[in-house]
Amino acid sequence: MPAPTTILMCNEGRLVAANQQEPAVLPPAGETDPAAASGSGISVKVRLLLLGAALALAVGFMGYSAFPGNVRYYLEVSEFLAGAEYQDGRTLRVSGRLAPDTFQRAGGGTQASFQLVDKEGDGAGPRLAAAYDGVMPDLFFNPHSEIILEGRYGDGGVFHADNILVKCPSKYQSIEGEPPADYNSPAAAPAAGA
Repeated sequence: MPAPTTILMCNEGRLVAANQQEPAVLPPAGETDPAAASGSGISVKVRLLLLGAALALAVGFMGYSAFPGNVRYYLEVSEFLAGAEYQDGRTLRVSGRLAPDTFQRAGGGTQASFQLVDKEGDGAGPRLAAAYDGVMPDLFFNPHSEIILEGRYGDGGVFHADNILVKCPSKYQSIEGEPPADYNSPAAAPAAGA
């Protein structure tokens, strides 16, 4: 069977290839087909969309990895002591308040031991023995302060705190006990002009 004959004709500045089976229009010299030039059939919109999605994922990952401590959950004392899965030595936070008359400091140094109880209640519930080496925050001894220990549960049933955070009590919370005798007396007021 003989090969089809190709005839090139000029049609308004374009070369037209024609054979006996079907004609094909060729682009003018120096011009290329846009789909063939890109190497793939992906449009510019799709490429920009993929680039934007990749950029958003990268920024989200960097934000998450930069602030891992801020998303860490804390447990109540009773919740921590009831769950053996929390006592595996990993770093976590435990929240409570200082149990009365449990704070001890060894020989004027910075090492202290104390116990925490749940924030709510009368303090008769479970107690978490804790140890900390460092300077105590100012409001640590306030009976209304919430104390958050960040550290690990170690051998001997003692929580070894690396950091202590103290949440300030509400200024609208009543103070237990009687106010001092000179609390509202004129003698306790500051002198005028001072």
